[in-house]
Amino acid sequence: MAEYEIDGLILSVPDAMLDERIAAKLASGGYEAQEARAVRMRLRAGQRVLELGAGIGYIACLCARITGAGNVTTIEANPAMLSVIRANLDRNGAGAVTLLHGAVAGMAGGDAPIGFDTSRTFWAARLADQDTAPEAVADVPRLGLGDLLETCRPDVVIVDIEGAEAHLFDAPWPGFVRRVIVELHPGRYPDTVIRRIVDCMSQSGLTYDPGPSCGRVLGFRRVRGK
Repeated sequence: MAEYEIDGLILSVPDAMLDERIAAKLASGGYEAQEARAVRMRLRAGQRVLELGAGIGYIACLCARITGAGNVTTIEANPAMLSVIRANLDRNGAGAVTLLHGAVAGMAGGDAPIGFDTSRTFWAARLADQDTAPEAVADVPRLGLGDLLETCRPDVVIVDIEGAEAHLFDAPWPGFVRRVIVELHPGRYPDTVIRRIVDCMSQSGLTYDPGPSCGRVLGFRRVRGK
């Protein structure tokens, strides 16, 4: 079990889940650095957070430290990561964070599970597609963003789900969402999807936020009075 410290948070990851590239990022503090920067810049104490794509739990731990663990809900599709995330949350005093298992691939959920590609490393894990070997597909709960938003009523939504964000911006989001931080994955979809994401946020009363935006990470903030 490898152990790393980033910004005072202790994160453990099983050796089998690492390669040299991600181990180097964890060791240098560069792991999810852009998302962490955005969270530090914009999240405030007491705000409610919904995170899609927990990874190893780093961003959820960081959010919990700022806003209070009871205000954070994080979602992870990869069944192999659940125990890792829970251990990291507990280790960093964030045991009150709500951790849910499932994949968010649309505004609506459903009773039928959705296929998840278990052959990929945790930082590149994503929904199964036509290139996924059948033996690598795990059926995971299908969660709807609309239900999660209504249940959690987050002020801030953080999205890093390896391309599945393409399915979350077909209809306006509710007015109680004040900020959105989303990592784009342009290799997974055409530029028209990025345009749709930006247009959807605009229709939802949210505008581009240049402060936390960097590289593939886009920030949005609610327009005053909207």
